[in-house]
Amino acid sequence: MRKIVLVGTGMVGMSFAYAALNQDLCDELVLCDINTTRAIGEAQDLNHGLAFSNTSMNIYQGDYKDCKDADIVVICAGVNQKVGETRLHLLQRNLEIFKTIVNPVVNSGFEGIFLVATNPVDIMARITQELSQFPSEKVIGTGTTLDSARLRFLIGEYFDVDPRSIHGYVIGEHGDSEFVPWSQVLLATKPILDVVMDNDCYKMEDILKISDDVRHAAYEIIKAKGATYYGIGMAICRVARAILQNENSILTISSKMNGSYGLQNVYVGNPCIINRQGATRTVELTLTSQETEQLKNSCKILDETFSGLRF
Repeated sequence: MRKIVLVGTGMVGMSFAYAALNQDLCDELVLCDINTTRAIGEAQDLNHGLAFSNTSMNIYQGDYKDCKDADIVVICAGVNQKVGETRLHLLQRNLEIFKTIVNPVVNSGFEGIFLVATNPVDIMARITQELSQFPSEKVIGTGTTLDSARLRFLIGEYFDVDPRSIHGYVIGEHGDSEFVPWSQVLLATKPILDVVMDNDCYKMEDILKISDDVRHAAYEIIKAKGATYYGIGMAICRVARAILQNENSILTISSKMNGSYGLQNVYVGNPCIINRQGATRTVELTLTSQETEQLKNSCKILDETFSGLRF
């Protein structure tokens, strides 16, 4: 019996729930929200679509006691990012919200995996681990999974190649200090930098612009429609599937650094092996010296911001 409890039935949470229903992700999906009426309505709306789906998923409004036997608790609760506001600006407002969520979940007897999507996700995942005192591998954030998908889409568009044939990651903070380690990006098995060098049709400045486009994608979407939710909803679904199906998939989630790259304690986006136990192993990339400094700078920003918090 695969069971997920979703905390937060806003646009991100419900985009995940809708994707989960259509992908037959789990057997039981519980919707929790401080606005219980909304959670009831959302459950009803999803249930009315069951007849058109390939699943018999049990979907209902619940509360924190339902977390006891859940495999995953997905946290999407929080305030929305405003136009012109960075993800880090959201921190103080969302910290207070998490204090009212994590403790009740733990007190229910929950022993599964925390999957955090609320921004700023790296710090919110670290806050969740601090509040829960769960082993770090059992508390993960969505990290740069969506950013990496955006990267592959844009590279594929530029080279006219299926994005699934592009192999590369965005790492660091899910935010303004994230970056693409271009030394690690491949088109099939060929380094992307070699592809550019070997063909006059491609330009390095175009490739570097893709980094900026990925970094600013959320701001552009927020400017156009007020919020981002479909992409991240599907990213949450992807990470949850890797957990439930014990896939040992490599995804750029936000996890706690325990010595990789010489870093400790900070949560940051980096490729990790994901299975039923959570983020079981960090995949340490062979970065250039410049890329290593970019990662350390990103972690410094996250660490200093976290250090200023009062629990």
